[in-house]
Amino acid sequence: MVGLIHPEIDSLLEQTSRSFFITLRALPSKVRGQVGLLYLLARVADTIADSKQGETDLLLQILQQYNELAQGHSQSLPEISDLAEIQENISEAELLRNVASVVACLEDFSEGDRDLIRKCLDIIVSGQSLDLQRFGIANEGGVISPLETESDLDDYAYRVAGSVGEFWTSMTLAHLFNMNAEKEAKLFAHGVRFGKALQLTNILRDIPEDLRFGRCYIPKESLSEIGLEPSDLLDSGNMDRFRPLYNRYIDLASAHMDAAVEYIGMLPYSQFRLRGACMLPVLIGQRTLTLLRNQNVLDADNRVKVLRPEIEELMKKTKRSLLIPGGGQRLLKSNQND
Repeated sequence: MVGLIHPEIDSLLEQTSRSFFITLRALPSKVRGQVGLLYLLARVADTIADSKQGETDLLLQILQQYNELAQGHSQSLPEISDLAEIQENISEAELLRNVASVVACLEDFSEGDRDLIRKCLDIIVSGQSLDLQRFGIANEGGVISPLETESDLDDYAYRVAGSVGEFWTSMTLAHLFNMNAEKEAKLFAHGVRFGKALQLTNILRDIPEDLRFGRCYIPKESLSEIGLEPSDLLDSGNMDRFRPLYNRYIDLASAHMDAAVEYIGMLPYSQFRLRGACMLPVLIGQRTLTLLRNQNVLDADNRVKVLRPEIEELMKKTKRSLLIPGGGQRLLKSNQND
């Protein structure tokens, strides 16, 4: 049981959230359910947007209808039974079959919490809708469509992840602790960068997989500066030409990750569970960036990943560090330099 109201919904959350479930389980109970529900609602939208069959316009329509239902603007459940049937991931198929139950869980929270969840979901869905408009259906092959500009990349990272940092911050300030206005503003700014750090790290790790589905999140304008086209990233032999630009993005992700470290440092010392929940994704993200910097990310057969034994060791280090004043920050900073 992780804090949601209904056991069957808790089960869906555990089945679909994978590594995020570790973070969720560590959160204080006062915010665990709200964060878990936002995850499930966003995962429904992501599953709809990433479906590999159907017309782009149809998926956009279903996505919009789902968001209208979740926002409380409609009582009509979109027709998604066909989408559930084509999902390769059994847990995602089950999630789509239980959309009505997931959305109904919004009523178990206060109006203020519902508003925060819905606001963030609306931003996330806007990012997923833009993805569909830019790239079309995930399995439409042949043409690779890139983002056009650096601004497009930053905007996407905000919509699908930076906004979650805002939500996370709003929820913890509403239920766990208070700060003065100046510190709150700084915490929100760092929270946005926290989300962007994790999203950009995922983008940099998943380039070959995204290319396979015709999606290139490395902006066309940046690739053009080094004489490359999106299709050139399909050839692992182009890594030396790509590496200067790639390292620039790793530096950007690392700078965002530094802001995440500052975010954690601003949290009250008494909030052990909250600090621990924030620390683990940053530690994994830092380690992922270190691995990415030294690998040929264009080699689709050698996907960079922090392995489970190392994650378990990071979890142990996190728990030990929380028992020592300043231990968490020292761990984050030492891990940053490994």
